[in-house]
Amino acid sequence: MPKFPLLCAMMFLQFFVWGSWYVTAGTFVPARGWDQATTGWVYSAGPIAALISPLFLGLIADRFFASQRVLAVLHLIGAAIMFYVPSVAAANDVDTFEWLILVYMLCYMPTLGLSNTVAFTHIEDPEKQFPLARVFGTLGWIAAVTLVSKGLGGDQDAIMFQVAGASSAVMAGLCMILPHTPPPAADKQVSLGETLGLGALALFARPAFVVFVLCSFLICIPLAGYYSYGNQFAATVWQEPGFYMTFGQWAEVVFMLVMPLCFARLGVKWMLAFGMLAWVVRYGLWSAGAGANPVGWMVIGGILLHGICYDFFFVTGQIYVDRSARREIRGQAQSFLVWITQGLGMLIGAQLMTALVKQSTPAEGAPDWPTIWLWPCLGAGAILLVFVALFRERPGAATPAPESL
Repeated sequence: MPKFPLLCAMMFLQFFVWGSWYVTAGTFVPARGWDQATTGWVYSAGPIAALISPLFLGLIADRFFASQRVLAVLHLIGAAIMFYVPSVAAANDVDTFEWLILVYMLCYMPTLGLSNTVAFTHIEDPEKQFPLARVFGTLGWIAAVTLVSKGLGGDQDAIMFQVAGASSAVMAGLCMILPHTPPPAADKQVSLGETLGLGALALFARPAFVVFVLCSFLICIPLAGYYSYGNQFAATVWQEPGFYMTFGQWAEVVFMLVMPLCFARLGVKWMLAFGMLAWVVRYGLWSAGAGANPVGWMVIGGILLHGICYDFFFVTGQIYVDRSARREIRGQAQSFLVWITQGLGMLIGAQLMTALVKQSTPAEGAPDWPTIWLWPCLGAGAILLVFVALFRERPGAATPAPESL
């Protein structure tokens, strides 16, 4: 079978598995009558795993085992865990549920890097073919959330974990027929510092890079609210909130297509700034539109801004790092960026948002969503102002040509 269709199918299932439960877990937990602290733990498990997974990849998986086989084993373990979760939830065993989610994410997060390794190893023209393959990942996420939320009405039902288990098992089977991908770092001595991306610290000699990393870390703190409580908030407007949350992924695809044109006109600084501004506007819309009679167009407007929030900031940031780092440390620089944002920033954000939601929820009543969303709006706005004032990149430096996308 041709390699590229297999790689597209791999990306589709990779993100189908994640999307099948990750969005709707935000409404599943409170529907069980569990404390919001459990929601915070569910959305802290991924960042914790993101902090740990580079160690597993760099010191073990990338050195000793074929990538597609490790991918298969991890998804098979994940399938077993997800099939077990509904019985634990039915028994109202919150502690075991939380630990299972953590163990599952410890298995899942390394598969993101492994799937990229498999794809890049076998794609002939990465600049042209990888974005197309990666779009199938976004479509897989959309398909999963739509199936669970719209098709199965499972925003508050444990069926989401059964779908995750079944798709994980299918993914494990697909991995067995993926092209052989030898361990990329076989017979190489890899230090702990290289694994954690500490070689990127050399870039801190550049003030612009310091500002970029600091603001990237800080902006992920308010960002965590979208993932942790966005679906729960959308449930105040619609009975199938997960389905409406997928509009954000559709917007992501659209804005990815227009990014080359935007780069040509805006450059790195203002692309990053517009990405941050989108977060300010999103949370401002949600704060203004929340209440006893939520304003649907404001809520959906905030969701649609996900395309700018993600593409303009995260994708631009990845390109900025790639162009800023020497070839020898580009991989380390990207690993460091993920570690500091998707790991540390999102972990702190999930915990702070949980504390904010608990503080803003009366003993008998619904969360005070206008207040809850006001704080990340103000936080993102402050970070935006700091970034615009302090980020001073040399003209033309680290600015990618449009065709690099």
